[in-house]
Amino acid sequence: MAKAILLALLKVLMIIIFAGWIALWLLKPTNLWTRKWKGAEDSARHTVFGYYGLNFAVFTFPPIALTIIGLVYLDLVTKEPPRSRPARSATVGLSNPVVVNSFVGILSSLEILAVFLFFLFLAWTYYARISNDFKKLMPVKSLKLDLWQIKYLRVATRFGLLAEVCLALLLLPVLRGLAIFQLIGIYGDGRKKDGYTWQERLLLLQDWHFYMVFSGVFLFGLDKLLRILQSRPQSCILSSRIYLIPSKAIELTLPKDPGLKYTPTSVIYMKIPSISKFQWHPFSITSSSNIDDHTMSVVVKCNEGWTSSLYDMIQAELDSDTGAMSCIPVSIEGPYGPASLDFLRHDSLLLIAGGAGITPFLSIIKEIASISSSRYRFATQVQLIYVVKKSQDVCLLNSVSSQLLNQSSTQLSLNLKVYVTQEESSNATVIGLVNNFSLARTVNFSTEYSNYAVHGLDSSILMAAMVALSSIKFLVSLIFFNRIFVPTEMKSPTSQKMVVPSENKASKEKITPSSVVDLLLLASFIVALACNTFVAIILRWKRLKKDIPAASPKQGNKATELAGSVEARSTVEEHEIHFGGRPDFQDILSKFPDETGGSDIGVLVCGPESMKESVASLCQLKSQGLNIGAKGKKPYFIFHSLSFTL
Repeated sequence: MAKAILLALLKVLMIIIFAGWIALWLLKPTNLWTRKWKGAEDSARHTVFGYYGLNFAVFTFPPIALTIIGLVYLDLVTKEPPRSRPARSATVGLSNPVVVNSFVGILSSLEILAVFLFFLFLAWTYYARISNDFKKLMPVKSLKLDLWQIKYLRVATRFGLLAEVCLALLLLPVLRGLAIFQLIGIYGDGRKKDGYTWQERLLLLQDWHFYMVFSGVFLFGLDKLLRILQSRPQSCILSSRIYLIPSKAIELTLPKDPGLKYTPTSVIYMKIPSISKFQWHPFSITSSSNIDDHTMSVVVKCNEGWTSSLYDMIQAELDSDTGAMSCIPVSIEGPYGPASLDFLRHDSLLLIAGGAGITPFLSIIKEIASISSSRYRFATQVQLIYVVKKSQDVCLLNSVSSQLLNQSSTQLSLNLKVYVTQEESSNATVIGLVNNFSLARTVNFSTEYSNYAVHGLDSSILMAAMVALSSIKFLVSLIFFNRIFVPTEMKSPTSQKMVVPSENKASKEKITPSSVVDLLLLASFIVALACNTFVAIILRWKRLKKDIPAASPKQGNKATELAGSVEARSTVEEHEIHFGGRPDFQDILSKFPDETGGSDIGVLVCGPESMKESVASLCQLKSQGLNIGAKGKKPYFIFHSLSFTL
């Protein structure tokens, strides 16, 4: 009860802070804000915080405070016992697809509402500013501009200033470890922006504009720092399984700290320096932390580029004549995964995968099959639709073959339907294909030079403390530098460039106040990150020194083994396989309620965008006319889109 009350209070506090921050942006273009802000500037300039302390408190602090409180909230949520299956509510309908289009993608009511409100805010900001400007416009003779030219100039300027709010939100979605968007089920990416965007944007900022975007810059810098430290020291690949059928698929096994727990569909980022020192690639974890305490695995479909180089490197090790296998060092970031597993708490689940999109579902199947306690309310009636081009691609199902063949020992009832689109009809069965294409060579690598396990991210509480400590360090450093290096006459942000008298023209010009302040802002930012780096290094060093795992006795040898077929435990073939065509999703969704039962159906899709759009359209069509208060058995399909690359 106490934890529930605390969670409710934290949620209310986050709502209040967010609403207050939005209110500031709404009031900013008004005359009321201009009058009040000038008075606040004059009052703050004579305090210990100075003018820029006020900017920090108003523009920068709210997003940082949301991050700190959000991390504490997530830590409490992850430690909370699994909830019972959530009741159907009005918000369920708002999260389902409303617009399905190949150009804009799949949009729900909540997403459309958010986009509409954002553009409405931009329109309000522009209108308020330009209307105030036009009331005060006067011809400027010194510039030799007519009134219409001045209006045109103000229109262009105000359009440019709309970028302020866009810049304020620019870096927040690319966060990973500090992503406050996890609270609403959105995950950061940043694969194409890491290391470039924030530096480029930083060079474009001056004075108070800096504080509008500084929260994103600050959190991104701290997030990047923690991720760099987390990926060091390097771990290693314990073993690899290469499937003999030429599907170029491999399964990698990595060492994991026993205390590391992750949720199904979690993703890790992997870098192998021997292939590339700079490329990071995301992969879904296919194992379950409830089953495997010391290892975790990923399946890699090797097509071209980096993955093809990985396949060739492991194949070369297998074909070499040396007496022992080499060590393959790797750097790991993550795991990153959902904070809530509500997307698994339905009456039944329909999992639809295309090609390598099967990987997130492997961890889901293992997670549900491993649960024996009745306090977990995951769906136990699961149907998996797997669409592949060639029958050899079913080798990716090898890791869940025991769940497919022997379901009597678990509470999971799993039905598999495989669709092979580019092969003609055959008499093969699902079990036969899994057996035929599961032959693999398994090799154990050396761990001589790297025997550190993957520890994962630091706890949310620790990260919240580091964010708070860094914020305090930045503000204290800024106050310190401001009092020492900035003269009193330079502390006004509107001060102009100071030039020496004409008789001393040989002397150099003094640095402008804005340049001085910019340097102090940058110095304070560097000091805060440097102090946090030192603390993070000490904490990680102590953790690694305490938890270095011993190498497995099977590692480091040249021996290889063949993974043979799995014997079926049931005489009845319950799974289906179809050749030469794509699945009829309309027919599948129509029959699914009768086959599995339950009116609350979760539909999870991972694969090509065309597949996601097709399924989303059908979920939208079949779930129209939802009666929230009714107790009837009308099936309702709740759509979830997954990505094995985040």
